[in-house]
Amino acid sequence: MSLLAMQRDFRAWLSEVSDDAALRLGEAARPGLEVYHDNYRAALANCLAEVFERVHLWIGDERFRSTTAAHVDVTPPRGWTLDAYAADFPETLDLLFRDDPEIAELGWLDLALSEAFVGPDVGAIDPGQLSEVDWDRAVLRLSPTLATQVFRSNAAAIWSALSAAGTPPPAALLPEPATILVWRKGFTARFRTADPIEAKAIGLARSGANFGMICAAMVEQIGEEAVAATGQFLGHWLREGLVVGVD
Repeated sequence: MSLLAMQRDFRAWLSEVSDDAALRLGEAARPGLEVYHDNYRAALANCLAEVFERVHLWIGDERFRSTTAAHVDVTPPRGWTLDAYAADFPETLDLLFRDDPEIAELGWLDLALSEAFVGPDVGAIDPGQLSEVDWDRAVLRLSPTLATQVFRSNAAAIWSALSAAGTPPPAALLPEPATILVWRKGFTARFRTADPIEAKAIGLARSGANFGMICAAMVEQIGEEAVAATGQFLGHWLREGLVVGVD
C-alpha cells in the first residue's frame, strides 16, 4: 500500500468509520484506529465547546453533547486549522432547533465574537485628517472585523446575562427584527444592537456607497433630519472604532 492510499484510508476511517478502510489498513491496526477515532471526535467536540460557551450554558450539558455529536457525524473538518471547524455549527443549530431561534442566534454571536477577536489588526484613525475630507465623496472604510446579523429573538440579552453569570431572561421573539453589530476595538471584541436607520446606513457603507449617497438615502427615508442623524452615526462609529479609514 502506498503512503497516499494509507493516508486516504486513515482519513476515511476517521471521518466515516469506514470498515473497508479499516480492513485495508489491517486487523493489527484496529485497536489504534479506535483510539485515533475517539480522539478525533473529542478534539472536534472540544473545539465547539470552547467557541460556543453560551450555547452550552443555555441548552445544557446533555443537549449540547448530543448536538455536537450530531454535527461531528455529518461535518468533517474542511480547513487546515481546527479553529475553522466552528464555522458551520450555527447552521446545525438552526437546523436542529428551528422552533428555538435564540439558540442559533446565540451560536452566531459566540462565533462572530470569537472571529472578531482574532481578526485583522487595524490602526486607529487620525481625527486630524478628517478636516480635509470631502464628505460628499468620502468612502468610509469599516473595520475588517465587523460582522452583522439580523436577530429575531432576544438572544443578545440572553448572551449578556450568561456572560455575566446572571439569570438570563426567558427566550422571546422581538417585536421587530434587530440588527446586531460585532467588531473588535483594540483587544476587545464587542457587540451592540443598531437601530434600523443606522443598520441601513452601515449596509450602504459596506456596499461602497460614499457618505453623500448615504445621507441622500437617509433623507429619502426619514426626511431632512437625516443629515444630522447620519453625522451623529459617523461620530459614534469613529469613537467605537467601526470606521478605520476614509478614502
